[in-house]
Amino acid sequence: MTKIYNQQELKDIRKKLRRQSHEVVCEKLFWQKIRGSQIGYKFRRQFSIGRYVVDFYCPQLKLAIEIDGATHSTNNEIELDRERQNYLENLGVVVKRYFNIDVKNNLQAVLADLINTCENLK
Repeated sequence: MTKIYNQQELKDIRKKLRRQSHEVVCEKLFWQKIRGSQIGYKFRRQFSIGRYVVDFYCPQLKLAIEIDGATHSTNNEIELDRERQNYLENLGVVVKRYFNIDVKNNLQAVLADLINTCENLK
């Protein structure tokens, strides 16, 4: 069986993304609230699934979380995100997306929605 999770060849990319997360304020803020099972579920950050690296992943629920910025609103990015999401969903992974602006301006509502999503998946 082919290994699809955290492939060795993507390790350097995952490390680079984790190091750069301090530049992505919303991802850092979000991570501070979900790390260490604070919401009752263990998440990993910058986790590779197949050829993609997702922002956050809960293996227990097969739930991927993506925090999207403004670049995800272009036609090209929308198509790439759709392709990525189809790939992940074909592996049985549920993909939940939040926008940076929502994380920044309404973090409590985002966390409440995430907890609700987790509860519905368990």
